[in-house]
Amino acid sequence: MIIVTYDISSDRDRTRFSKFLSKFGRKLQYSVYEIRNSARVKRNIQEEIEHRYKKRFSGGDSIVIFDLCEGCKKKVTRYGYACNDEKDVVIFE
Repeated sequence: MIIVTYDISSDRDRTRFSKFLSKFGRKLQYSVYEIRNSARVKRNIQEEIEHRYKKRFSGGDSIVIFDLCEGCKKKVTRYGYACNDEKDVVIFE
């Protein structure tokens, strides 16, 4: 499973990104999605971010992807402003 959380200032881009994510998973909170992970799904999401959303980011926009699976090392992928905040993340299970 992956958790995708985002903070996008443009109403239009935020709505489009939310609709895009809803194809793959379910909304947990306003800007947080839980997505059943597969390599293909994650690659599709990352390609969409890289090609459509990343170039439109303003100063504080960010998307963070948390990889969560049993038996694998947990990984965090950051885009936009979140790239500047490379602190350790604690995940409680």
